[in-house]
Amino acid sequence: MSPNKFKRNDLLFSLCGLNCSLCPMFIRGGCSGCREGSTCYQICEFAPCSIEHGNIDYCFECDEYPCEKYDGVDLHDSLITHKNQLKDMEKAKTIGIENYRAEQREKRGILDKLLNEYDSGCGDVFFCLAVNLMEVDDLKKVVNEADESTKNMTLDEKSSFIMDLLNNCAENRNIQLKLRH
Repeated sequence: MSPNKFKRNDLLFSLCGLNCSLCPMFIRGGCSGCREGSTCYQICEFAPCSIEHGNIDYCFECDEYPCEKYDGVDLHDSLITHKNQLKDMEKAKTIGIENYRAEQREKRGILDKLLNEYDSGCGDVFFCLAVNLMEVDDLKKVVNEADESTKNMTLDEKSSFIMDLLNNCAENRNIQLKLRH
């Protein structure tokens, strides 16, 4: 199959269930992702499968989902976490893709705030990971607390403060904010 036949309508949530809009490479503009004609097609086993199954937008639309391609998919990370890949795919299937996209847009807004107001230059991967793995309500609470508590802090102090808040909140939810390679 030719990569020219591979088409994606949603560039923010991948075919296989990764949240591209919350990925540091996507945010930096360095990821061609699951786009028509991208190099992703050459290394991704999901893209050719999409074509074979009628250019489906999400694997959960396939009668064979979850197939053997998902065996162990969430055991390792790339530049974006794969920890919730299956969970996010199931959530999108259950609540509907439009509702899922709305939640992801809200998360992206929180991520943008973290990157614009709390990143001292080296927190993008951490913030992307936190926003990807944590629930919106927890993220909002952390951001609200940080906004109130960091008004007179330097950017480095603000960054450290909110990272500690995110780590503490994640620990309370048994979420580990580290990529696994």
